[in-house]
Amino acid sequence: MADKNLTHLSPKGVRMVEVGNKPVSRRTALARGRIYLKERTVNMVENEEIKKGNVFTTAQIAAISAVKSTHHLIPLCHSLRITGVEVDFQVEKDYIEITVNVNSTGKTGVEMEALTGVSVGLLTVWDMVKSVEKDKNGQYPLTRISGIEVIKKEKE
Repeated sequence: MADKNLTHLSPKGVRMVEVGNKPVSRRTALARGRIYLKERTVNMVENEEIKKGNVFTTAQIAAISAVKSTHHLIPLCHSLRITGVEVDFQVEKDYIEITVNVNSTGKTGVEMEALTGVSVGLLTVWDMVKSVEKDKNGQYPLTRISGIEVIKKEKE
């Protein structure tokens, strides 16, 4: 028998939403974000001159892996059956934009997975180019990640 003097503490306001009664449907989400870099760094990325290797391939693999791991990173996200992921890059003179498209068949949307893919893809680019982005004091005065957003979310 439990001691009546003991108080059970239960966090309020945090729960994983129940989706069991929702119908299964095809879901898609498209997200994007940018990393701003020195023009010289962008040129090095395009010419595959970064010491760590091919930035686009590495960021693509990182983004896909992140999409598949979102439920491990975001505490209240459901584990989803991802049916496809596409990662694309747009290169401009002072930034690289990553777009991630995620498809799933399930009971909840995939926008968090798309956002996570974009975020980790951008962080991977930063990690790979940091040696050429740093100034003489070891700082990153021009490097920044911004504009991470969901462009489109669909449910069929």
